[in-house]
Amino acid sequence: MTTPTTTGGARGMTFHERYGVISSRDPRFDGQFVTAVRSTGIYCRPSCPARTPKAANVTFYATSAAAHEAGYRACKRCLPEAAPGSPEWDLRSDTAARAMRLIADGVVDREGVPGLARRLGYSPRHLTRLLTAELGAGPLALARAHRAHTARMLLVGTDLPAADVAFSAGFSSVRQFTDTVGEVFGMPPTELRARRHRAPSPGPLDLVLPVRGPIDTVGLFGWMRAHAVPGMETGAADAFARVVRLPGGPAWFELRQDAAGRLRLRGQLTALSDLGTLIARVRRLFDLDADPLAVDESLARHPELAAAVAGVPGVRVPGTVDAAEMLIRAMIGQQISVAAARTVQGRLVTALGETVDTPDGPMTLFPTPAAIAERGADVLRGPAARVRAVLSAAAALADGTLAVGPGDDPLELRRTLLALPGVGPWTADYVRMRVLGDPDVLLPGDVAARAGAAELGIPADAAGLTAWAPRAAPWRSYLMAHLWYAAPVTRAWRSAPPAQTQESIA
Repeated sequence: MTTPTTTGGARGMTFHERYGVISSRDPRFDGQFVTAVRSTGIYCRPSCPARTPKAANVTFYATSAAAHEAGYRACKRCLPEAAPGSPEWDLRSDTAARAMRLIADGVVDREGVPGLARRLGYSPRHLTRLLTAELGAGPLALARAHRAHTARMLLVGTDLPAADVAFSAGFSSVRQFTDTVGEVFGMPPTELRARRHRAPSPGPLDLVLPVRGPIDTVGLFGWMRAHAVPGMETGAADAFARVVRLPGGPAWFELRQDAAGRLRLRGQLTALSDLGTLIARVRRLFDLDADPLAVDESLARHPELAAAVAGVPGVRVPGTVDAAEMLIRAMIGQQISVAAARTVQGRLVTALGETVDTPDGPMTLFPTPAAIAERGADVLRGPAARVRAVLSAAAALADGTLAVGPGDDPLELRRTLLALPGVGPWTADYVRMRVLGDPDVLLPGDVAARAGAAELGIPADAAGLTAWAPRAAPWRSYLMAHLWYAAPVTRAWRSAPPAQTQESIA
């Protein structure tokens, strides 16, 4: 039985195609759907090593939450909750995808279903109906499944006490945590912890993040290192660390590639309840839920890109851990070099940011929009029009007249940003790429990208690049990454050790 290519993702696949995937135990689709088996009452990831069930007993669900709602429990052998996240939520821009991004960010835990509905522009009842029809589960069930996933990660990856695991995962009580873990996994938390296959990571918050490979860690860490803001971020060939403001207070994290090629997340939080939010934001920052084989397969079809894809398999598009910060940084970086932007941003951080203690020593948070609006004029340098534009955007963010976040509609976000003084198409589209994880953004005016296009034999003028780029759809953001890496100014990043190319890193 043949299996489908990954180019189109799992959405829209027929029952026959999905059954072919589970028959071949194809790990590329882990996290993109789950397989529920009526005869056993369990659901599995597509690559589960157990015997393939009879087709008559199988039901496919888009999310584990839908399987939970239908009365199934997670397989104890393949642990589907340990799979990488679905790339669908970046590929799609509809309400369901926007809701899933916000749920992963912890919005339901912090603001309830009414808060989620308000951000998406629906009533709670209508949003619940919409998500149930589309994903098989409402927002409460989806948030519950996300908490179960975080709890499993902590139980098998740390020695945190059960109470700390419960509140770190977003549960409101230990009893709720115990009941949910028992329902989802068919065993109590203590048994789930006892079944782990390897020793826990050293330290209370040191977790291995699952990744769908291959992944270009050289480019990711090189990008982060090149753009690191002094005092707030530090980068190395195999690691990146920074401080960030989360709902419960300041947090520090480090993502590092270990000797086995796995990506390890260490963190220090003000509030344990922010852990799920931190994990979701780090995954978005490093684009860890992408479907790299689908991207590579599609882009490599074009002769101009074949060698670039072969040389940099698993390219990723960096995201952000703070949407408002990204907008300010993008506006500061307009029409100046990366080095110059870092200098200005570092000056802003030093003058207006809040210093916090971290395992790496004192580091400084990016200033709040209110601080920039009030005192940024004393710190920012450059053309007066650009300074006024940054201060105006900061003021709008501070007073709530402007809101930017991962749940935004892409076209509406672009329109909103273009209406701001001093924001042009490059900035609006760059923010859309970084904040929403939009996979199909082209920046034809980007100087480094145009230099990379010339190196690859692609038209390097803005009009020519714009005309050529539709053949790379729906992966133009990943085309941009290849163009950036082909540019002479960024080639030094590729001098680091070879990128990780395993099919899956967990």
